[in-house]
Amino acid sequence: MRHFLDLADWTSTELRDLIQLAVHLKREWQSGGNRPVLQGKILGMIFQKPSLRTRISFEVGMKQLGGDAMMIGPTEIGLGQRESVADVARVMSGYVQGIMARVFAHAHVLELAQYASIPVINGLSDAQHPCQAMADIMTIYENFGRTEGLRVAFVGDGNNVAASLAVATAQFGMHFSIATPEGYELPPAARELAAHLSGENGLQLDMVTHPEQAIEGADVIYTDTWVSMGQETESAAREAAMLPYQVNAKLLRRAQKDAIVMHCLPAHRGHEITDEVADGPQSVIFAQAENRLHAQKAILVKLLA
Repeated sequence: MRHFLDLADWTSTELRDLIQLAVHLKREWQSGGNRPVLQGKILGMIFQKPSLRTRISFEVGMKQLGGDAMMIGPTEIGLGQRESVADVARVMSGYVQGIMARVFAHAHVLELAQYASIPVINGLSDAQHPCQAMADIMTIYENFGRTEGLRVAFVGDGNNVAASLAVATAQFGMHFSIATPEGYELPPAARELAAHLSGENGLQLDMVTHPEQAIEGADVIYTDTWVSMGQETESAAREAAMLPYQVNAKLLRRAQKDAIVMHCLPAHRGHEITDEVADGPQSVIFAQAENRLHAQKAILVKLLA
């Protein structure tokens, strides 16, 4: 039995196969609908954090594939408080065919997977956001027809999204540069893994402090919110540190002329990205959001079908 917790748990070949499956499922849906390969299957979705894209894309994805999904909010379980993570995993294993968890602590998805007898999907944790990274790779592939040799630049906070993207780019043959203020770099474990994978595949991995350095000649420019959920008390300090890292028209001119701009959303316009760029001709942020649906359908089919 497989789980989808961290991209590092899957080989490059397996992940490439998932992207091809996602592309197929998207075309199949657009051509009249997906086959009901998950008929009779139910996905239990645990949420500790608010959600738009994760909630809707997983629920719609299950229904488009013939199955169903149910949302379990933070007050219904009290994961690790009202009831132990291990007991939740065991109980849910008797009711549903898969678990998707969107949590604060990565340790919780690991523990769910340890005790569940059904597949567990990491819908977001403080350490990783692998489902987002798969939608990102799919979007890059659709825009360029390839991933090999492309240059991806991330600007802003070295958070969970950046960590998964650093690993994903290495697994899909892309060079990766990340510009962060001092104190907001990628976590050590993510840095070491990305460096190892990049080195194995003969790819560049650059970690710099100036956004201009990261974006110079890039094919893909990626940014994310400066203040993630749970970091609200740090808002003032983070915004002050991140202000020079805004993705705006001036910064974008340093990238390739056909570069695309990505953001995992929600976007705080006027902070990490300007309206001019977010709504401009190089932005693919809404196509990227739509691809959460199809990339996750591929994961669901692989784990549950």
